[in-house]
Amino acid sequence: MSRSKLTMEDVRAVSPALEKYTLDKIVNGLWKRPDLSSRDRSIVTVSVLIARAQTIGMLHYFNHALDTGVTPGELSEIVTHLAFYAGWSNAFFAVQVLREVFAERGITAELLPEAEPVLLPLDEAAEERRAGIVEQSAGAVSPGLVHYTADALFHDLWLRPGLAPRDRSLATISALIATGNVAQITFHLNKAMDNGLTSVEGGEVLTQVAFYAGWPNAFSAVPIVKDVLAKRAA
Repeated sequence: MSRSKLTMEDVRAVSPALEKYTLDKIVNGLWKRPDLSSRDRSIVTVSVLIARAQTIGMLHYFNHALDTGVTPGELSEIVTHLAFYAGWSNAFFAVQVLREVFAERGITAELLPEAEPVLLPLDEAAEERRAGIVEQSAGAVSPGLVHYTADALFHDLWLRPGLAPRDRSLATISALIATGNVAQITFHLNKAMDNGLTSVEGGEVLTQVAFYAGWPNAFSAVPIVKDVLAKRAA
């Protein structure tokens, strides 16, 4: 089974230094850090790749995600989830690669989450607060955006049972950091922590994203993450 479009020999032929950093800092460093599980690191990484449409890394990291405990159904849900947070075309890029991975592993549609499952219960109080904020900020500008934010995202997508709320949050904040959408991080990091992500794990997401989306995106998110963690600790 092919696990990567590139080998380390390919990398070495172009940049021996890049091969050394890949092995020393990523394979034998980053992925062995204890503040996120390998499964969580896989969720962060595939979310970054999907959000940035970086298909070159998807074959390797989709397989790695399956090998580190992310189920086929969870990968399927991450792709669906990020269609809303990174765009339909980016999700379709991921579909193209993940279809190959599933085919090689014998994973068929019958093993994946239903299109219309029984949804998780809605937190009415939290949804009322969220809806009020969105209506106030966007209602006069784009009623359609307000409608679909409730109807498609928070009354449907976020309630799908095929991916735990914590993991949806982890995928979401990873995608937001990776694409520089820092204005949305405050809400979603708070939601992630409400869903069970710890402050240490939240900080380590920045470390993981730095390698896969670049240091500038990680550092651009630092003030927002710092503010959220400080307010929750107060």
